[in-house]
Amino acid sequence: MRLFRLSTVAALVTLATFVATAEEASAPRGSLGRLKVGNERFVKNASAPVSLSAFTRQELTKGQSPFAMVLSCADSRVPPEYIFNAGLGELFVVRAAGEVVDKSVLATLEYGAEHLHIPLMVVMGHESCGAVKAVVDKSQVAGPNLEYMVKAIRVGLTRTKAEQADIKTAILATVEQSINDALAGSEILRHAVDGGTLQVVGAYYELGSGRVTFSEPIGEPVAAPHK
Repeated sequence: MRLFRLSTVAALVTLATFVATAEEASAPRGSLGRLKVGNERFVKNASAPVSLSAFTRQELTKGQSPFAMVLSCADSRVPPEYIFNAGLGELFVVRAAGEVVDKSVLATLEYGAEHLHIPLMVVMGHESCGAVKAVVDKSQVAGPNLEYMVKAIRVGLTRTKAEQADIKTAILATVEQSINDALAGSEILRHAVDGGTLQVVGAYYELGSGRVTFSEPIGEPVAAPHK
């Protein structure tokens, strides 16, 4: 299997966090920049109001044009729309325990890239992920479906030897594996990255601070859809 190894995804903890200046906050920016600025507002408890009005809902019946798609864990503490201070129609969110990529998740990501022309895909792990911790702790799981999830997570930990390290390293390895699984398993996503219409980035969310740290992206930056 071809591995799309990120240059820094296994060491996200060492990346400098993004601090938005007033100039960056007001200047035109790409999809990744919009996520970073939105997260900075969230971290500072200064989230901007987002429209949930009947007018907005009615406008969105005409179609959607999200500026990013986020694959994240299903954990109730990790809602991407809040974390990135995004409103209705702005994020295409896919959630599964441990951000594991199966055929349904993969098909959803392909739909986002191929049909909605979303320019950015973020795979986001998070602090204290119970799914990854269960694998690291070798906890017993009941049933074939949970075992499928455990096996999918274990692949990344074994490949990077993260199972012998701390939980954060294991979570970062899971993010990297999910990106590899998505790109190795989808010609549509690979074509979009190679063709310059999709950028892929790994991310790590800190539950306490609310801060998201990003890896170096795969692919060239793509302009976010105009809002």
